[in-house]
Amino acid sequence: MSTVKSWPAHERPREKMTEMGVAALSDAELLAILLGTGVRGKDVVTYARELLQAFEGIGGMLAAPTQELLQQPGLGPARVMQLQVVMEISRRYLAWQLRRDEGFTQPAMVRDYLTAQLRHQQREVFVVLLLDSQHRLLKYVELFHGTINAAPVYPREIIKLVMQHNAAAVILAHNHPSGVAEPSNADQRVTDRLKKALTMIDVALLDHFVIGSGEPVSFAERGLL
Repeated sequence: MSTVKSWPAHERPREKMTEMGVAALSDAELLAILLGTGVRGKDVVTYARELLQAFEGIGGMLAAPTQELLQQPGLGPARVMQLQVVMEISRRYLAWQLRRDEGFTQPAMVRDYLTAQLRHQQREVFVVLLLDSQHRLLKYVELFHGTINAAPVYPREIIKLVMQHNAAAVILAHNHPSGVAEPSNADQRVTDRLKKALTMIDVALLDHFVIGSGEPVSFAERGLL
């Protein structure tokens, strides 16, 4: 078996990165640098390609549950921890970007942030993003776990949070672990109820995102607010 060290210099991930920059690397090459070594009978780049194929890409791999990662040959606890650290760093970087200036006025960045936070969740999570008067993030709160149908308590709890943090605007979001991001009738009813409650205290509901396996759905863009 040939090793990466025996490849031409311009084909080795580290040398390629040094010469051309990190953006020139493929997903497999990035993962190969992170893993460092392959497994018996496979160089690290081949091994990285097989992992990405098994998880349907880098996003699926980083969002995979711990037990699914550990089932892969060569992915022990230390490597799984490395992958989880990368995912958490990416979440915190997105949060940092959105806290700067007026990040939450940029829908694409909000989508990226919420997708990173919610797509990996194995059960439904209902979150509230509390924003100031310039739409900068004050606090991200995972408020409810379970199904959105258990809705009667939502207005009271959310208004309490808004008052505690003196928020001027709110973005709601929840995930559909089944993978289908299409809003349900229950989603619409809860959104309408919360919008009415927030209007009474002069707080704007800017959007409600539903995160599934495909493209996130924005209530605002659908004209559902």
